[in-house]
Amino acid sequence: MERPPNLAAAIDAAAEALVGVLDSAASRHQMAVSPTQLRVLSLISSRPETNVNGLAELLDVVPSSASRLCDRLEATGLLRRVPDPRDRREVRLMPTAAAETLLRELQERRHRAVQAVLDRMPGRAQHELWLALVAFERAATAAPTESPADSRARTA
Repeated sequence: MERPPNLAAAIDAAAEALVGVLDSAASRHQMAVSPTQLRVLSLISSRPETNVNGLAELLDVVPSSASRLCDRLEATGLLRRVPDPRDRREVRLMPTAAAETLLRELQERRHRAVQAVLDRMPGRAQHELWLALVAFERAATAAPTESPADSRARTA
């Protein structure tokens, strides 16, 4: 089966539409945190060993910027800095219960918003989309293979 024309452009447009749906779900609920702060909370929630330097690397910012972000989140009661039990000189970033609740509620709103869009699609299209997304995720996370252009460039 051959690839449809402009498949990458169609995926890009669908991704933009999805981001719009997700952003809309978040903005309908009055949140006291910025999208960047939500991203920080999500990152540290999924990585319990994160410290300020690790967060800075994940965000691709300097440690002082990451620290200021953490200061603001700590001031709002969404983040705690706790000593690492293995090395008391090391400080770990921990989301508070309020942060976990905020992230869970946001995820639920986003899932409902996406489900509302899916409900407007025929069942067969939903199943095909699911198959395509699973295949895309597998391809995106698989070890990259060398393309013919890459091997030609190395031998030239």
